Amino acid sequence: MADVIEPVAVQPRAARSGRAARNAERAAGPRGLHRPYVLRNIPTYDILGEESLSRIEATADRILAEIGIEFRDDPAALSLWRAAGAEIAGNLVKFPHGMLREILRTAPASFTQHARNPANSVVIGGKSVVFSPAYGSPFVMDLDHGRRYGTIEDFRNFIRLAQSSPWLHHSGGTICEPVDVPVNKRHLDMVYAHIKYSDRAFMGSVTAESRAEESIDMCRILFGAAFVDANCCILGNVNVNSPLVWDATMTTALRAYARANQAAVIVPFILGGAMGPVTNAGAIAQAHAETMAGCALTQLERPGAPVIYGNFLSSMSLRSGSPTFGTPEPAIGSMVVGQLARRLNLPLRCSGNFTTSKRPDAHAMNEGTMSMLAAVHCGANFILHSAGFLDGLLSMSYEKFMMDADFCGALHTYLDGVKIDDNELAFDAFKEVGPGSHFFGCAHTMQNYETAFFDSALADNEPFEKWEAAGSADAATRANKAWKKALADYQAPPLDEGIDEALQDFVARKKASMADAWY
Repeated sequence: MADVIEPVAVQPRAARSGRAARNAERAAGPRGLHRPYVLRNIPTYDILGEESLSRIEATADRILAEIGIEFRDDPAALSLWRAAGAEIAGNLVKFPHGMLREILRTAPASFTQHARNPANSVVIGGKSVVFSPAYGSPFVMDLDHGRRYGTIEDFRNFIRLAQSSPWLHHSGGTICEPVDVPVNKRHLDMVYAHIKYSDRAFMGSVTAESRAEESIDMCRILFGAAFVDANCCILGNVNVNSPLVWDATMTTALRAYARANQAAVIVPFILGGAMGPVTNAGAIAQAHAETMAGCALTQLERPGAPVIYGNFLSSMSLRSGSPTFGTPEPAIGSMVVGQLARRLNLPLRCSGNFTTSKRPDAHAMNEGTMSMLAAVHCGANFILHSAGFLDGLLSMSYEKFMMDADFCGALHTYLDGVKIDDNELAFDAFKEVGPGSHFFGCAHTMQNYETAFFDSALADNEPFEKWEAAGSADAATRANKAWKKALADYQAPPLDEGIDEALQDFVARKKASMADAWY
C-alpha cells in the first residue's frame, strides 16, 4: 500500500498573530485553503446495526451464489474466475460464499494517486475526501448559449475551471464528451488536455481496452514507466451493466488498469425499478454483489492493485419511467453503502452533486445538496460529480460548475469539524470584552477574522437595497460572471517541454494509425 500523506504539522494559532499566522494557516496542507484533499474530522453517519448489515450481506451472497453474474465476451475473465474456484456455466459465474471477500483481502485500504505536481497528489481512502468534477455529459450549457453538444474546447475549459478552483482536488475524467473529435481518437485529446491544462490527478478512458492502455501509456510518458508500475497515477471509472452483467468493454478495461497497477473505480448504476428493485435494501444488496465481483476481478488480475468500491444508487419516476436524481431514498441508501465498503476495508466512491434540473436554479441546488451531503456523511473518499452535474447528467453546466465548486468550499469547513484549542475557546476574548460589549473589534477577532468563517465567492450578503441597486443579480448570473473571469485569469501550469513534445508525438502517431470513427 502506498504511503498515506499526513497533515502538515502547524503551530497552534494561539502561538502566532497577524498576517504570518493567516498565511501559515492557508499553507497548512490538508487544512489550508489550497489543500490537495480534505481530511475528515467528523464521523461517518452509520444508520444500520450489525443484524441489518449482515442481512444485506447475506442477500448479496445469495445473489452471487444462487443467481450469479454474467461476464460476457471476456474469456480471460472467465479463466480467472475458474482458477479462483467459481462455478462457470457459459458466461454465468456463481461464487461460493465468502470467496469474494477472501480475494479482496489483497486490495489496499488506502492509496495515493500521484499528480504531476506532487503537492497535488491525493490520498484515496481512510479519512481523506477528494472532490472531482462531474463526468460523462454529452451536452454543455451556459446562460449565454443554452444547451449544445460539448466540444474539445468545452472540455479544456472545464479542466481550466477545475484547476483554478481551490475547492476541487482532482481534474476528473470525461468532464463532457467532445463530440467534435472522432470517437476512437477523443480519449487521446482528453488525456492530453488533463496533463496539459492541469497539474492535478486525473482519469483515463474506459471505452475500450486499447483506449485504457493508451491512457496508461501517456502516464508512462509523463511519470516514467517504472514509477507508474509502482504507483497509481490514473483512475478508470467502469460501470456494471446492471442487473448482474459485466460486459467485455468494462472488464477488459478494468483488467487493463489493474494489470498496470492503476486504480479501477467499480460502479453499478442502478435505477430503482429499472435496473434493480424499487426497494432500497434490495438495490443495495444487488449493488454490493456487483461491486464486490468487479473489485475482486482486479485482484485476480493483479493482487494488491488499487481499486475503489463505487456506487451510484438512483431512483426513477414510476409514472413516466424517467430517471430522477438527488432524491432522498438514494441519499439515505448511501449511508448503508458506506458501511458496507468500510466492512470490506476498501476506499469508497459514492453519491455526488446530482440533479434532474435543467437550469442552475434552486431545484438544482436543492437536489445537489441532498446528494452531496449524503456523499460526505456516508464516508465517500472519492466524490465524482462534485461540480457541474445538470439535466440528469446529460448536461455539464458552466454556471452550476461554479456554484457547486463554491459549495465544495463550504464542505471543506464542514468536514474540518470543530477544533478545540486555547485560541478556539477564546477565553482571552471574554476577558477583554466583558459583559455587555461586543467582539467585533477585539484582539481575538482581529487575529482570526480572515480564517474564522468560510467566505463564499458567489454569495451576495449585501443589504437588499444595495443588491437591488447593483442590478439584482441572482446566483446563476453571478456564477456566469465568475466562470468567465476564471477562464480569463487562468494560467496553465508549466509542463516540461520534452514531456509535452513526447505526448504530442504519441497522440499524433496513434491518430495517424487509424481512420476516424464517429460511433
